[in-house]
Amino acid sequence: MGVLRRRRFMQLAAASGLLTSLPAACRPAARPPTDESAINSGTPFDWRRFAGTEIALLLDDHPWTTGLQPHLPEFEALTGITLKTRIVAEPEYFIEMEATLRASPMSADAFFLPMDSTAYRLWGDDLLLPLTPFINDPTLTAAGYNLFDFPEGFRLAAMYPPASDDQQLYGIPATFEAYILFYNKRLVSQLLAGQVPQTMAELVQAASQINKSGRAFGAVMRGVSSDAIIDTVTGIVLNGWGTDSTSLPFNLWFDGDWQKPRLTDPRIVEGLTTYARLMQAGPPDIKQMDWPEATQLFQAGKAAFYIDASLFGPDFEDDTSAIAGQVGYTVLPRVHRQSLTGHWLWGLGIPQRSSRPQAAWLFIQWATSPKMEAKIAVATGGAPRFSSWLTPSVYTEAINFDYALAVQTAMQTSRPTVVLHPRWNQMALAIAATIHQIYDGAEPKLAVDQLQTTVVQLIAQVEGSP
Repeated sequence: MGVLRRRRFMQLAAASGLLTSLPAACRPAARPPTDESAINSGTPFDWRRFAGTEIALLLDDHPWTTGLQPHLPEFEALTGITLKTRIVAEPEYFIEMEATLRASPMSADAFFLPMDSTAYRLWGDDLLLPLTPFINDPTLTAAGYNLFDFPEGFRLAAMYPPASDDQQLYGIPATFEAYILFYNKRLVSQLLAGQVPQTMAELVQAASQINKSGRAFGAVMRGVSSDAIIDTVTGIVLNGWGTDSTSLPFNLWFDGDWQKPRLTDPRIVEGLTTYARLMQAGPPDIKQMDWPEATQLFQAGKAAFYIDASLFGPDFEDDTSAIAGQVGYTVLPRVHRQSLTGHWLWGLGIPQRSSRPQAAWLFIQWATSPKMEAKIAVATGGAPRFSSWLTPSVYTEAINFDYALAVQTAMQTSRPTVVLHPRWNQMALAIAATIHQIYDGAEPKLAVDQLQTTVVQLIAQVEGSP
């Protein structure tokens, strides 16, 4: 990013209100650390106190891991700790993660943690170690670490028990995805006279118009009947939710009580219907598409619009991308007065039975420090610290200007998409099935009435509240 574009980025950041609208506890530090000496400012911090130790890392084959790997020797040189790294591809990672955390002896000291209902379930099974005692210990956490540089909504995703005065933090955000709109500038110029839809209703209409023309697919979405689509779905429903609370553990799907699911709320009906209508404006096999297939189709230049995780953005500008330089990035087209969205996070956690938890915490602290987080996030486009987005840095220099502005703007209204219930995955599957029913022609209200019944039954199968 050149000097003028960087200056413009900062002007837009200020104009967007992010710098002034954040609660004081959530704003970035006044002078965010940019090097190791800054990380170590204040009380002298001994990074080599566990020199000679070996710790085992269990990581997902994710862009974050790709961004991390070149820097691992830096950690070993800084601390004298040897890293034994095991990387597992999705979806096998989730299976391997569960097996590892439950196995004896323990073969991981730190791991890539999905900060959603999975983390909540692991916590409920006493498989996660609380990180709050490490953070509060000045001999284990450098003075410049600044936990409050992470948005409150990011931190709350792994603070248990939820809504409790004695909650503790069990995961540190490593990378996040917000749900934004990608669009093909060439197709929008050719088929929509360059007019990008400003409302969700306009987007559905435009996508349908393009699809009917036969010149391109109007939209591509995650269409597979899987719980894996629920975060994108929740982002779209949140977009029309307004100012009403979506606090955890219930989020928007329950009215403050597990016995009060509200799947028939008109805003939820509208959001699920919108998702199905965008699927209808896509390829015939969209019900078999998960994010890899959907992303590949958009990246090949065959679809005009794509709503999904912001972290896909950097790949669209890659040298091998057929649409590099032709992608538009913007927040979700609004439903009411303001665009809203949701976010999902990967984090780093420590197994409850790790034999080297303090050394593992040094790794997590280093990997999520202001300096390293900005470097690693170049590979993901999902820097979870405010300071990475608001100061000229290695991060803002490396990413597309319009993409950076879209994600930065989305962060202002982003809410967690997680629901902290042990049967949430089953409920999410039921929601995906309901979207398929609407896609296939079912009347939305009738389909959602049946969904409400299904969720009530799932809740009834759980003895007591989680």
